[in-house]
Amino acid sequence: MNNTPKINCAFDELVTLEKLVPNPRNPNQHSQSQVALLAKVILHQGWRSPIVVSTRSGFIVAGHGRLQAAMVLGLETVPVDYQDFATEADEWAHLIADNRLAELAESDESALRTLLGELNGTDIDMDLSGFDATALQALMLGGDPEPPADFPAVDENVHTDFACPRCHYAWSGKTS
Repeated sequence: MNNTPKINCAFDELVTLEKLVPNPRNPNQHSQSQVALLAKVILHQGWRSPIVVSTRSGFIVAGHGRLQAAMVLGLETVPVDYQDFATEADEWAHLIADNRLAELAESDESALRTLLGELNGTDIDMDLSGFDATALQALMLGGDPEPPADFPAVDENVHTDFACPRCHYAWSGKTS
């Protein structure tokens, strides 16, 4: 393939896609849009992280999304880092922690907007930041989105009927 991404990371071996086995217990799901963005980043930046495979089980432990991106790109081989895990539990813990720890990070939205604004002033494709056009626009506008023009105003004096879903007791509420 002419568009084979450069490899910019340490790895143990280039492995054909058909030899890789996704972990059947992987709880993380990758949307088509996420995989498409990841494929675009890999194609532009090259491989910055290998796919991690357990020597114990032979399953992918980290990099399921990168594997899917490689498939989208039509690649034949990917960089793989083989790692040892003492137990099945250690492998599962790493599988979960690899994604969970990234989720726990908090972004300074002001600093992120500034950095993205500076990046936007260059000739780089903004998708390479990991934000698609919709997410980028929402972040750059900041604050809560405006409701549609025909969205009803909040009024605490609106009569509301309630019913218990279990016993079906019904009552009305009005705060005036």
